[in-house]
Amino acid sequence: MNNIDTGATALVLVSAALVMLMTPGLAFFYGGLVRRKNVLTIMMQSFVSMGIVTIIWVFGGFSMAFGKDIGGIIGNPAQYFALRGVALDSMQIPGSTQTIPLLAFFVFQEMFAIITPALITGAFADRVSFKSYLIFLVLWSFLVYIPFAHWVWGNGFLAQLGFKDFAGGMVVHASAGFAALASVLIVGKRKIKKGEKTLPHNITYVALGAALLWFGWFGFNGGSALGSNGLAAVAFVNTDVAASFAMITWMIVDWIRLGKPSMVGALTGSVAGLATVTPAAGYVQPWAAAIIGVACAIVCYVAVMWRGKMGWDDALDVWGVHGVGGAIGLIFVGIFASAAVNNVGGLIEGDVHQFLIQLLGAVIAIVYSFVVTYILLWLVNLVAPVRVPERVETKGLDQGIFGEDAYVE
Repeated sequence: MNNIDTGATALVLVSAALVMLMTPGLAFFYGGLVRRKNVLTIMMQSFVSMGIVTIIWVFGGFSMAFGKDIGGIIGNPAQYFALRGVALDSMQIPGSTQTIPLLAFFVFQEMFAIITPALITGAFADRVSFKSYLIFLVLWSFLVYIPFAHWVWGNGFLAQLGFKDFAGGMVVHASAGFAALASVLIVGKRKIKKGEKTLPHNITYVALGAALLWFGWFGFNGGSALGSNGLAAVAFVNTDVAASFAMITWMIVDWIRLGKPSMVGALTGSVAGLATVTPAAGYVQPWAAAIIGVACAIVCYVAVMWRGKMGWDDALDVWGVHGVGGAIGLIFVGIFASAAVNNVGGLIEGDVHQFLIQLLGAVIAIVYSFVVTYILLWLVNLVAPVRVPERVETKGLDQGIFGEDAYVE
């Protein structure tokens, strides 16, 4: 490994640790939103992804995502299988002559692969078999996440077309969000007993989870610059600006509509802002991040309301926040991208071509993730019923699946 940039390496490794912290943060965020009888189950669905996806990433996942391109579709699965050659190799930082260890990039990207399928679990909370989820986790990682990562970041066909997704609007959020919608249609609605409330059981958990997510997101977006440079600073600031503007906008909309502000609403708004700015964080000016924050809060809020009218039981609004947020974030790149930031212009700079490429990528993300997830869950259900028996759902998944209780009285 020659010419290793120590500052960039430090940034990427610290950012990997920050992104890793987001998965436990997601566990707390989702855990607080569900009913108390299911809190351990949904938290376990996030934590187990850390183990399963790491194994996948070592044995072929990273290689298929970032190995030598094969036909624009997938990377060479043998190139880095079982970390073959990764420990001794390095990679050049984009736009620089400096390099970082390939292992640093490996672990950074691993954390993205871990949290993405965990995001989906909020949609089918309270009703999915743990065994079926494990099967789904493996298959979805190979059939959806890894191809997306290669198409966008591994020099696949979308990258070759010039499509831009700085830190995962398509690869992470749109993919998980529209997979969530497909899962809701396959799994069906929760069985709610008469008089039973489905309100968040612990809003302090939601706040803790949101704080960890927001904190980790600085590594998620800032670290995607892969260097200790001005681009990392822009992405870092854009992350905070969009989240802040989205949080306050969502709170104001809630206040107007319901007559009072909502803690859960404000936190949900911040996550919508974070998800939406993710693909744009390294391509837009901070003033554009502010507009993105306001716009996404309104659009995602409307999506959540519309989801309710459609009767889709997306328990924790994964589609409305991550799916819609990630998709419109890709389009915002095509509108607000500034060549002064990262050599890519959008509509505001007269680049219609980039806007159309971004729109194409968003459509591909929506259609592919939804269709493949729908088929995948249908097939998994033939082998292992995706939904738990009614008695387990009524009693609670924590006791029914794990024989444990989050709270012992």
